[in-house]
Amino acid sequence: MFGLMLSGGTVAALVIAGLVLRNRQIENGKKIYSAALAVSSILVLSGALIALFSGTSVAAEEAVAVAKEISVGAGLGFIGAAAATAIACVGAGIAVANVGSAAMGLVGEKPEMLGTTLIYLGLAEGIAIYGVIVSLLIIQKL
Repeated sequence: MFGLMLSGGTVAALVIAGLVLRNRQIENGKKIYSAALAVSSILVLSGALIALFSGTSVAAEEAVAVAKEISVGAGLGFIGAAAATAIACVGAGIAVANVGSAAMGLVGEKPEMLGTTLIYLGLAEGIAIYGVIVSLLIIQKL
């Protein structure tokens, strides 16, 4: 629990520091940015390691009871569900990148076309939703 609090606190501190320093002119900004990035990386990594290795004995006892219910087929089903979501989200990201850049250019020239471009962006994002639906159907069959 301490590891998760350390990682979450580090992220929250960076967000607050970013909001405070957002519009200020700071000397040696690159050095401050590099130092903050290094310190936050070390804190988040150490928090993740503490969270990962702190409660293994409790989790091991529960895993033995659950392991009897899981088969190889179920494991492959979960991998398939994850792959369906991952590939659909990557495809949606590529589609949104292409459609979004074209939409920005079009709205810059013709502001009245904003609604039409939002429809195309919604269609591109729909690919990810279809991937999630397929993965839910796979998990439902397990």
